[in-house]
Amino acid sequence: MSEQPLKLAVIIGSTRSGRFGPTAAEWFGAQARSRTEVSVDVIDLAQTWLPDVLPGDDATEQPGPVAELSPWLAGADAFVLVTPEYNHSFPAPLKNAIDWFYEEWQAKPVGYVSYGGLAGGTRAVEALRPVLNELHAVSMRTSVSFPNYPDTFGTAGTPANEERYAKVAHGMLDELVWWGEALRAQRERRAYPAGAAE
Repeated sequence: MSEQPLKLAVIIGSTRSGRFGPTAAEWFGAQARSRTEVSVDVIDLAQTWLPDVLPGDDATEQPGPVAELSPWLAGADAFVLVTPEYNHSFPAPLKNAIDWFYEEWQAKPVGYVSYGGLAGGTRAVEALRPVLNELHAVSMRTSVSFPNYPDTFGTAGTPANEERYAKVAHGMLDELVWWGEALRAQRERRAYPAGAAE
């Protein structure tokens, strides 16, 4: 089994002006970076410029932004999607980013950090789970959610009752590391047998 740190890609799923996503991603990234078994990259979809029109089946080349992002996703051993909740689901740019790729997601664990009103973005997470399942990824049972996030975070960039949130974040990281190491070892041993995308 590889002893290299697990490569964790934290993806900021909102591109909306004034979004809270970077704050949540920065806080969670700090939690992850405190662990020696994880290395962290943050991918901000607002800076990837992925096109919102997908090509037909006869396309022979990827658009430049897709080709640039692909190695980052392919090289990741695990993902954390940072998402708000829009209309009981997750934002369109995040779905667009997911749909541009296929093999990059396969046989890798996915965790979720969500934020919103009273529900804390949990309905967005529940909408994401079957999408990632279809891509042969493995969703973690534990997720981090920030209800009423402007009050939870205030202006400090860290949540009130940070100890509680850190405990949940590290619980999810424990799951990600376990699954990430197991799936990485198996991918190195044998290619994942997923069928063609539909």
